Amino acid sequence: MSSAALSKSEQAHAFLSERIAAGSYAHGERIVLGRVAAELGMSVVPVREAVRRLEAEGVVTFQRNVGATIASIDPEEYMHTMQTLGVVEAAATALAAPLLTPEDLREAHRLNEEMRAGLEDFDPQRFTDLNAALHRVLHGRCCNPHLSDLVERGWARLDRLRRSTFAFIPNRARSSVEEHDEILRLIEERAGYEAVEQAARRHRWNTLAAFQEAHAAADSPENRQTT
Repeated sequence: MSSAALSKSEQAHAFLSERIAAGSYAHGERIVLGRVAAELGMSVVPVREAVRRLEAEGVVTFQRNVGATIASIDPEEYMHTMQTLGVVEAAATALAAPLLTPEDLREAHRLNEEMRAGLEDFDPQRFTDLNAALHRVLHGRCCNPHLSDLVERGWARLDRLRRSTFAFIPNRARSSVEEHDEILRLIEERAGYEAVEQAARRHRWNTLAAFQEAHAAADSPENRQTT
């Protein structure tokens, strides 16, 4: 749908959603409605409606005497989700590995190369979308439907917690691509279940560790004093 077909509120919602996903707003940063309205060439009313919608989606919170701010990631909930997803997705990937077709592997390599190509002109939301697509290829042929369901539930929970982890930890992106290379190498060499499972689980938990390190640094007394 073209922007001309969208209402002003929908245009403002799309604009803010893209900015938030790209990391243009930091967690806890205030959204200045008048500034956004001026940038979009509209009144404050549709921008306020868009922000209310983002609040309902859990992306924005309202604070008394402050206004609308970007919702912070709950670090404990994120940790629990990533730990669980690391276990179930790694198992699903290891079970799927011997069932992947040559076409599956070519698609996985294509997605990872697209991610690698995007490292220079980095778009965190695009990188996140490609990352999700690659992982769905890797665990997509898991022969255990109950395990596959747990993986999809984990991804859905993760999506509710954040739009793009890589907007918060962009330096993690290059390592993530290299770890995909290693997982694909193990699969193509017909490595056993344990080797693939451990590599996939380590990959997920490395992202968690990078997030926790960045969150701790951002929440340090020194950083709080300068914001």
